Amino acid sequence: MLGRLSLTARLTAFYALVSATVLVGLAVLVAFATSRHFVELDRDYLQDKIGLVQKIVSESASPELLSRRIDELLGSHHGLFIDLRQGDRVVHGTEGMVFPAGLAPEDATPTDWTEGDQTLRGLSARIDPPLSPSSGLGAGAAPMQLLIALDTGHHVHFMWALSQTLALYSLGAILVSGVLGWWAARRGLAPLRIMKERAMTVTAQKLDQRMPVDAVPVEFADLAESLNTMLARLQADFARLQEFSSDLAHELRTPINNLLTQTQVSLAQKRDADAYRDILASNAEEFQRLARMVSDMLFLAKTEHGIELPHPEVISLDQEALDLFDFYDAVAEEKRIGLKIIGKAQVMGDRLMVRRAISNLLSNALRHSPDDAEVLVSIKVGAGQATLCITNSGTTIAPEVLPRLFDRFFRVDKSRSHPESDGTGLGLSITQAIMTAHGGTVSVTSAQGKTTFCLTFRSTLAV
Repeated sequence: MLGRLSLTARLTAFYALVSATVLVGLAVLVAFATSRHFVELDRDYLQDKIGLVQKIVSESASPELLSRRIDELLGSHHGLFIDLRQGDRVVHGTEGMVFPAGLAPEDATPTDWTEGDQTLRGLSARIDPPLSPSSGLGAGAAPMQLLIALDTGHHVHFMWALSQTLALYSLGAILVSGVLGWWAARRGLAPLRIMKERAMTVTAQKLDQRMPVDAVPVEFADLAESLNTMLARLQADFARLQEFSSDLAHELRTPINNLLTQTQVSLAQKRDADAYRDILASNAEEFQRLARMVSDMLFLAKTEHGIELPHPEVISLDQEALDLFDFYDAVAEEKRIGLKIIGKAQVMGDRLMVRRAISNLLSNALRHSPDDAEVLVSIKVGAGQATLCITNSGTTIAPEVLPRLFDRFFRVDKSRSHPESDGTGLGLSITQAIMTAHGGTVSVTSAQGKTTFCLTFRSTLAV
């Protein structure tokens, strides 16, 4: 039930509960202290009257005089009851008054009891008879037993009135505290409502909205900054998604238009079997290009959510590069490009993924190198990491373009689509994703007609 309450209601309820606890505790403390004070006052009063009875006994010359003087004492002190005995003989008693057995002694807390509609509080004391034989009370006889009590009805009425007053005050104070708590909670949570209203304005078209960090209390500043960071991340991801969707549509449009145009032309008139075979072969190449593009896109989508290396093993970087030299030997011979490798290193990783990353860089190097040039693969080990760099000659890439080379479908020259190649514009993005999965990085430098791509693996093994 509490989980469905608003934060304002929860704070109000907690504040009211704390206030109720404090106020009720204070009321109980006041009532208890007042009651204890009355007990102390009554004990002092009874002890004073015990001393007075002791004095009367010592000054009385006869039992009759003693009884008369005690009657005078009782007449001047309303609500006071005395029972004085000497052995089994009653020296003075109050008619109809029954004292309980085991009444507290004069130096202890008085005993409370009820007699009819009266509430009484009493003590007991020992009274020594007078030493003078002429007193008539039996000098040297057994001591007297005094039982004295006080009617505390006025205290009971006062405590009842005080309890009612404290209860009414506590109830009123709790209600006022609840209202003030609601007001304070509502005022204190006003920044949250401001942040909610600001969040409601965030849409796919308005991702530039931010939470007011400076206008909220310190307790909400961290939340506002976290939300702003999230909104900035969403804005960047959304922009990247829009750019990716636009590039994807552009990349898919070309092969689809080619297929559609070629199919429409071939259907415009009858052709012989060889012509249809050529058309179908051309269409198959476009379909293969589309299939590779879709496969690459799926791979990149998986790496964005983090992937584990499917088959980690020890990989020799120099051996992988040499195997790829054999694969690209025909392309290199056609352009009279020399392939050279320097250094060696071993790393842990997935062999197929690492080979694909090296293949992407080597393919780019061969594609963009001029005829009669050289492609150099250099491998270095140091500082707990291994680096494989591929350097080729060619046109220097502008510094402002270098950071975007690893974006999907990005090309330095937008007017070139490389129809002679099988590239989809995703090779470098895939290379970056592979290195991220291996905990490494990929970087590029270009200056004075030399372009170098480097793969850096954070962990290396002894060769």
